[in-house]
Amino acid sequence: MKKIFIFRLIALLEGLSFIFLVFLGMPLKYLYGNEMLVKILGMPHGILFIVYVLTAFLFKNKLELNIKELLIVLIASVIPFGTFYIDYRFLKSKF
Repeated sequence: MKKIFIFRLIALLEGLSFIFLVFLGMPLKYLYGNEMLVKILGMPHGILFIVYVLTAFLFKNKLELNIKELLIVLIASVIPFGTFYIDYRFLKSKF
């Protein structure tokens, strides 16, 4: 159960970092020329994204995901608010 909590935490952090980048960092960069938030959040988001994808593969069997569900979990990582859906749909019920 603690391992599922770790995946849920990674999904939450990855989702939050993506939302901050898309809805705060990008507008600040392209509308106002301020790249500070993108520079601060870019690397942590990239690391969290990679960890999320690797963790999804590692937990595939424990979560009893078939290939279609695994693809949904992976695709959700590139859609704003997608990881929150994954937490609700696949992870919360396993915790």
